[in-house]
Amino acid sequence: MIVSMKGIYKNYFRGKTEVPVLRDINLQVAQGEYLAIMGPSGSGKTTLMNLLGCLDKPTSGTYLLEDQDIAEKKDDELAELRNKYIGFVFQNFYLLPKMSALENVALPLLYAGVPKKERLERAEQALLTVGLEGRLRFLPNQLSGGQCQRVAIARAMAGNPKLLLADEPTGALDTASGEQVMELFSKINESGATIIMITHEPSIAQCAKKIYHIRDGRLDTGKDGVQNAAE
Repeated sequence: MIVSMKGIYKNYFRGKTEVPVLRDINLQVAQGEYLAIMGPSGSGKTTLMNLLGCLDKPTSGTYLLEDQDIAEKKDDELAELRNKYIGFVFQNFYLLPKMSALENVALPLLYAGVPKKERLERAEQALLTVGLEGRLRFLPNQLSGGQCQRVAIARAMAGNPKLLLADEPTGALDTASGEQVMELFSKINESGATIIMITHEPSIAQCAKKIYHIRDGRLDTGKDGVQNAAE
């Protein structure tokens, strides 16, 4: 299992009041799976994504990423795990406005210590893979929303992550661009990457191979909470 969560709770404090957000989350994800987690606003799905991405730690419970216990890791070790294993795709792209598509994709490889020649080659190949061969030198404001999301996907994939986390990846896109992005996700999954996608849109969730539902901080992975997307 690339992801193993057992008895995960996450609480936050609002003043002196402890507010439970996630309750007894249990999740097992094998390499190569493609699943969607659906839930309404306030259900805890973004908090769950932050835990999966090692951006936060659970209050209690065990999260193993590639058999490594996240609770035992210091901040710099978590950053190293993210760099090594995880790619992120967010709704709002988070591209640096004064950097070209190529430079945006190459930047995380700089932080990972990849030599300049190699990181530019890998960034270019990633952009070719997502169909942006003619846009390498374009700035984000010269690209459409769909193209910006493709750059963000290329950036996530350039590090060859085992796990791709996508948080509302089509939320800022029109329908046609969203469909193109989901087709790209399917190809990425077919190449062997594991994808966990957060969404509130049923039509987007149907693109995954498996759908889980989160309600009031509880992830339903039983017979009533999981379905094959083809159903």
